[in-house]
Amino acid sequence: MTRTTQIPRDEAADSVLPIYDKLFGDRDPVAEPGTATGTPGNWWTVFAQTPELMGHMVAGFGLFSSPDRDLDPKLREIALTRTGFVAASQFVFSQHCKAARRVGVSDEQLLAIPAWTTSKLFTPAEQAVLAYTDELTLADGRVQDATFAALSSHLSEVEIVELTYAVASYKLHALMCRALRLEYDDVDERIVEIAAPTDGDTDVMGTNSMRD
Repeated sequence: MTRTTQIPRDEAADSVLPIYDKLFGDRDPVAEPGTATGTPGNWWTVFAQTPELMGHMVAGFGLFSSPDRDLDPKLREIALTRTGFVAASQFVFSQHCKAARRVGVSDEQLLAIPAWTTSKLFTPAEQAVLAYTDELTLADGRVQDATFAALSSHLSEVEIVELTYAVASYKLHALMCRALRLEYDDVDERIVEIAAPTDGDTDVMGTNSMRD
C-alpha cells in the first residue's frame, strides 16, 4: 500500500480530471487502478492531493520531451534510465526503459545500462552522458573536471543544462516514489535482520571468529 491517501475521481480537483480522463478513461483510478503501461497509477492519484504540484510535474514531463529541446532524446533517455537504476527506483527505471526503447535505444544497451562501464555498446557521447549522470546522482553533483570536459566535447552548453535539469528532476521523482512507496517502488525494506534458529548460536561474532 502507498503511504499516503489516493484521491478518487469524485474528489479530484477540476484541474486533475482531464489528467484522469487521459490516463484512466471514465474509471475511478482508486477503485479500478491500472494504466495502459501496466502501472498501478497511484503516482497520479497520490499527487492529485496537490493539484498545483501535479500540474507542475506534468508540465515538466512535456518540457523534457518537447521537440524544442536541443538534447538528443536518446541521450536523455539513456541518462534517465541510468538515473532510475542508481537511485534504486524500480518505477523510474522500468518506465524509462520503455521511453528509451521508443527513441531508439536498443534492448542490448538497456540490458547493459546497469553495468555500462564494462560495456562496449555505448558511443563516446553516450559514455560521457552516463559518466556525468553517475556523478550527478551518486556523487550528489560533485562532477569532476575531466568528466565535464568529456561531456563538453560532445554536448553544447544548452544540451548540458537540459541534461542536468532532467537528471536532477528524475532523481527527485525516484526519491519521492521510494519514500511514498508509489507504483513499482511499493516494496518492503529488504535490509532487515534474519532470525537465527530458536535453538541456534546467537554469538555471531564469536562463531565467525572461530573462538572456542
